[in-house]
Amino acid sequence: MAYPPPPPAGPEYGAGSPPPNYLVWTILATIFCCIPVGIVSIVFSSQVNSKWAAGDQAGAYKASKNAKTWLTVTVVLGLIAGVLSLIYNLSIAS
Repeated sequence: MAYPPPPPAGPEYGAGSPPPNYLVWTILATIFCCIPVGIVSIVFSSQVNSKWAAGDQAGAYKASKNAKTWLTVTVVLGLIAGVLSLIYNLSIAS
C-alpha cells in the first residue's frame, strides 16, 4: 500500500522536527472547558509524536491538524457553556 507523500514543511516546521502536538493545551482545555470533546483532542495530540517516530510524517501532520481542530472546538464549546451558565445564573438571581 502506497502512502501519500508528506506535506511540504511550512515556515513553522523545521525539516527534521515533528509538527506541534498541542498536548499541554489540549489537556488544559479538557480540564477547564469541555471534557468529552477534549478527550478527542488529547487522543490526536498523543498520536503526533508516535506517528512521527514511526516514520509516518503525513500521519503526524494530519494528527497535529486534527488535534488543533478539536482543541478549537473544545475551547469554543467551553466558552459557549460558560456564557450560557452565566446568563442562566444571572436570570435566576434576579
